[in-house]
Amino acid sequence: MTLAARLRDNKAVYTVAGAGDLAVEKLREVPEQVGRLRENVTRYQGEVRENVTKLQEEVRENVSRLQERVEGTDLRELAGAYVSQVQGMIDELAERGKKIVARVENQAATQELTESAKRTQRKTRAAVEEAGKTTRAAQRAAGDASKKIGT
Repeated sequence: MTLAARLRDNKAVYTVAGAGDLAVEKLREVPEQVGRLRENVTRYQGEVRENVTKLQEEVRENVSRLQERVEGTDLRELAGAYVSQVQGMIDELAERGKKIVARVENQAATQELTESAKRTQRKTRAAVEEAGKTTRAAQRAAGDASKKIGT
């Protein structure tokens, strides 16, 4: 099985390709979001400071109450739910990656490059074969010459 075929059958490769595509998509949205956030930060800066102080106190109280109520079975169930969610995300990214890889494979430039690589590989094999023949002929000639000199 060729390296390309092994990569094509590897879910991790598709997952990475899908994650990369998703990252590019999200990065394109960043400049617009940064502009909106900058406006909101300046607009609500005073309000946020007050709310943060209040929320810190509420969080401390809530954490204390929750620590008393949480049981080990709850944590196992929660962990299982997160694992399922992560597996679903990996499957989605792998599907997205398959689409990206298929799109790239079907592009004319990729097809041309593949054909060029195959031609180069055939030429290289032929050159190696020819070099082997030349080497064997040179060895025979050297052997014949040494016999003539030695007699």
